[in-house]
Amino acid sequence: MDEFIVQKLADLSNERGQYGFHDMYSGGFYPYGTPEEHWAYWSRYIWINRYMDPPKPVYDDLLKLVQGKDYFVLTTNVDHCFQKAGFDKKRLFYTQGDYGLFQCSGPCRQETFENERIIKAMVERQRDMRVPSSLIPRCPHCGEPLTMNLRSDNRFAEDDGWHAAAHRYAEFLRRNKGMKVLLLELGVGYNTPGIIKYPFWEMAAQNPGAVYACLNLGQAACPAEISEQSICIDADIGSVLRAALKISLEKTHGLE
Repeated sequence: MDEFIVQKLADLSNERGQYGFHDMYSGGFYPYGTPEEHWAYWSRYIWINRYMDPPKPVYDDLLKLVQGKDYFVLTTNVDHCFQKAGFDKKRLFYTQGDYGLFQCSGPCRQETFENERIIKAMVERQRDMRVPSSLIPRCPHCGEPLTMNLRSDNRFAEDDGWHAAAHRYAEFLRRNKGMKVLLLELGVGYNTPGIIKYPFWEMAAQNPGAVYACLNLGQAACPAEISEQSICIDADIGSVLRAALKISLEKTHGLE
């Protein structure tokens, strides 16, 4: 069964020929003509990005670097990679949603639904770039189509889990206000800078004990107002974290 899924995920040539896109991101915006086509693509997209393990050890290295520290992860990623790597769920806030969750397209209520079982079925049973109509997900309350729990407009469902995570993040900020803290920004661009980048700049400006560190290949920068307490590294995140982990381990062994 798993080999069958892998083959389905690998067979992307038809999409390139019929729909004209050449990467997964672009395929997510394509106006598919039917729900069956839409979910044939999206089920594979979700399975790759949410349920398969990431190909590089970036998250594993980051977890090793924060072990034993009072950390919190604020992320706009929706691929669940932090939790898959072993980060404490209570120290994570997925602000923009989760590929592993459905919500009512209305939405008729602020509720989400786990989707692994039906996504796997869609991947296994699709043929000719279509899933069976019986697998089209619908809201169990109002019957409207389900959609991904991804923030794209004002219809994003913020369920109880989302609000609990938001509260834990707010409490973390309150507990560490004015204290010595590292604001580590990894790969944040300017698509949604108001969630992580701008708040980090503001927190650094308001706290002389804070250090703002930006790791971003091609977009490592900070305002002049906080330049004296900032570290901007224009390089591959994985390479930087691996080097930092090596230094950390060498220091640890040197103290033993």
